[in-house]
Amino acid sequence: MTTHARFYASFATIIAPAMLAGYAAPALAEGVTAGTLIKNTATAEFDEAGTPRTVNSNTVTVRVDELLDVTVTSLDTGPISARRGDAVLTFELTNQGNGPEAFRLTPDAAVAGNDFDVTIRAVAIDSNNNGTYEDGVDQILTTPLTTPVLAADARLTVFVLVTVPDGATDGQTSNVALGAQAVTGTGAPGTTFAGAGVDGSDAVVGTTGALATARGALVSAVASVQLVKSVSLRDPFGGTSAVPGATATFTIEANVSGSGSVANLVVTDIIPAGTTYVPGSLALDAGGLTDTADADAGTASNTDGISVTIGDAPAGSRRAVTFKVTIDN
Repeated sequence: MTTHARFYASFATIIAPAMLAGYAAPALAEGVTAGTLIKNTATAEFDEAGTPRTVNSNTVTVRVDELLDVTVTSLDTGPISARRGDAVLTFELTNQGNGPEAFRLTPDAAVAGNDFDVTIRAVAIDSNNNGTYEDGVDQILTTPLTTPVLAADARLTVFVLVTVPDGATDGQTSNVALGAQAVTGTGAPGTTFAGAGVDGSDAVVGTTGALATARGALVSAVASVQLVKSVSLRDPFGGTSAVPGATATFTIEANVSGSGSVANLVVTDIIPAGTTYVPGSLALDAGGLTDTADADAGTASNTDGISVTIGDAPAGSRRAVTFKVTIDN
């Protein structure tokens, strides 16, 4: 009696757990989802006394462990130009693991080499996924700064809200670091947290150590205003003596330097004692202004002096305000 046997091994079933809802993204990373059950059964076929026979081995089930990996990148194309005051840095966090995971965030403004350090006001997540921080719309994270649970390969935009100090000068730079680490744990690649993964699987630290850091940068765009005041005289005799009856023409130059612009620029001056304002002499850049409060930019009177509203003025601009007085007799 002769027996001919043939043996086969096959993957009978791969059963994946339900995908996590919220903050999901198309699958990008290679690998099997954490918690997936891989079932394997071997088969043997043989002839025994002319009769075909088949036997199966026992089924071996392997549950795929959860891999802990994360990356953080800056979404700003370069140092953002920021005035003194509030600014926003934008980062992207990606769950590079194969299972759902939350991440704890750590912003750091005290980066070595900074010309100045900003103040961290808050950390927010992009609630409506439009990539732009919107006050009152995007969720401000509370301490500890922990993201929602992200599905495998999900991405999350994170905003770091900062304040540029008044002491920052034009052109100075500052870096802000944003760190992220898996809530389940971090460590050297291969570190295992028994039973901490999906459906009781192990959680295993991947190549990133389950932590990552990226830097965003700011460059201070500070505009400053320098006022330069000059006077020219014309006396009743055609000369330039400061005698009673002479007319003094005051010129106030507002020079804006630095970068960016200033807003709500207003130039004021008093009428000097011993002089009288010449009605209708107020001007901005040689353009006449009325003395009364109306639609134009200026007002003038002996009592209140002169006031000229320039408004927004970009760096590099020069605006000149002029008015005349006579020296009292």
